[in-house]
Amino acid sequence: MPKRRKKKIVRVIHPSAGPLPARLTPLYVGQLLVFSDASQKRQGGLAAILFDDPDGEPLVESRSVPVTGSNELELQAALFAISEAGRHFPGRPFALFSDNQDAVIRLNRGKTEGLAQDPVLRGLVEASGLADSLKAATICWIKGHGSCRGNILADLHAAEAAR
Repeated sequence: MPKRRKKKIVRVIHPSAGPLPARLTPLYVGQLLVFSDASQKRQGGLAAILFDDPDGEPLVESRSVPVTGSNELELQAALFAISEAGRHFPGRPFALFSDNQDAVIRLNRGKTEGLAQDPVLRGLVEASGLADSLKAATICWIKGHGSCRGNILADLHAAEAAR
């Protein structure tokens, strides 16, 4: 008797109406909402999605980079998003959201304990002149492949940049 194959369950994701799920929106009122993501395909792709107004259209920035390790690429994406937030909205307080916990932990540790404890991060931050922007940023982890519209857009644009 042949084995029965399990049916593949297709999970439907309904994106949030705003950039963040409704339960998180009140926590970041008045801040620029910035989402970062990276993708690896033939080359690396970085994306930064910036929401100046939660009800408005986002500003999308992306670029292609050489492929490195997954966590290093995600860290590059977060730093790219910080630089884009500073370039487009200088001096504005912002919250950065990434679906990579390693990048979030490293950036938050760099903020609290100083960049000397992570030489790679220090080199990246100093080379791009982001030390002040990093100190001013609120850096948060957001669940990947969930209902967060900002993260979904970051995933899509990072994948496009990696082609």
